[in-house]
Amino acid sequence: MGKRILFLFSDTGGGHRAAANAIIEALRDEFAGQFETDMVDFLRYYSPTPLRYSPEIYPPLSRFKKAWKVSYEAANGPRRTLAVSRVTYPYLRGSMKRLIAENPADLIVSVHPIASVVVPRAMRHDPVPFVTVVTDLVTVHAFWFSRGADLIIVPTEQAKNRGLRLGATSGQLRVIGQPVSPQFSTVVGSKADLRAQQGWNEPFPVVLLVGGGDGMGPVRRVARAINEAQLPVTLAVICGRNEELCNDLNRLDWQIPHHVYGFTPEMPRFMSAADIFLTKAGPGSISEAFICGLPIVMYACLPGQEDGNVDYVLDGQAGYWAPDSQTVVESIRALATDDQLRTQMSEASRRLARPDAARQIARTLAEFLS
Repeated sequence: MGKRILFLFSDTGGGHRAAANAIIEALRDEFAGQFETDMVDFLRYYSPTPLRYSPEIYPPLSRFKKAWKVSYEAANGPRRTLAVSRVTYPYLRGSMKRLIAENPADLIVSVHPIASVVVPRAMRHDPVPFVTVVTDLVTVHAFWFSRGADLIIVPTEQAKNRGLRLGATSGQLRVIGQPVSPQFSTVVGSKADLRAQQGWNEPFPVVLLVGGGDGMGPVRRVARAINEAQLPVTLAVICGRNEELCNDLNRLDWQIPHHVYGFTPEMPRFMSAADIFLTKAGPGSISEAFICGLPIVMYACLPGQEDGNVDYVLDGQAGYWAPDSQTVVESIRALATDDQLRTQMSEASRRLARPDAARQIARTLAEFLS
């Protein structure tokens, strides 16, 4: 049996699990049979109440933007992080030590900011290496930058600079990119072929509208605005696990070509077949769009946490910020009716892509175990 790598995540948003899965997929591709991997939702299974209910608390909390921003900023700084850690660590210490004892590993990898700050403290006298993979693009929370980590992998230079300002050393930090499933860069087939496979046979640009695995955010409002404007597009909507949203959109009086889906494992093929990507400003979705060369229209973001993602896309000239229905319609109309603009933004998006990030991270982790 190969050496064991333990990934710590939590389903507080889909990005943490997706990042861990992308790295594991890359490890299997690059080092078939050499490593044993495991994933543990450390908040659900190894945290006391109420933290164990974080996966349930996260979706409703993220809908209240002001409350989210207050909670996000409350510990976002060196002194505040230290103060919060001093208060909360005694509460979590026993749970984190049990986590380590019950999940022996040769390397521990965190893709969650809370694990990144509390687990190294519980491992203070443990020789097992600890690596953090930051899954926020730009505006990175201070929790990510624990002095107890042997290595902190970040997706952008902006994130590295943030880490340096927060006390991480240059030797701790390495810029590699956001880990995205290798499937996004290995889709085979032309756009025309991929569209035919999905039944997207209309002669219009395809707008892919997503709300994450849980169908969060104002997807319903955005879809209705595009439909009411009767834009010259085909709209494909991914509702994720939100059955209510899926049923509601299927009952809509559609005026434009449309396709409505629930949760799907076909996102790499869907994105490779699309022309425009309409999304909240999540780091994983944005990074996937970069790889697929899609112009990005962002309709929402989590304040504090995702503000920098919006600026990153805008500064790279890869998309638009459209926080209301009118701006969404205007942005989609501009891209749908101007082939040159769409091509320019597509090229800009590809320039920002790091398609080999998951594989590079896999190779970096392997170095710790060689």
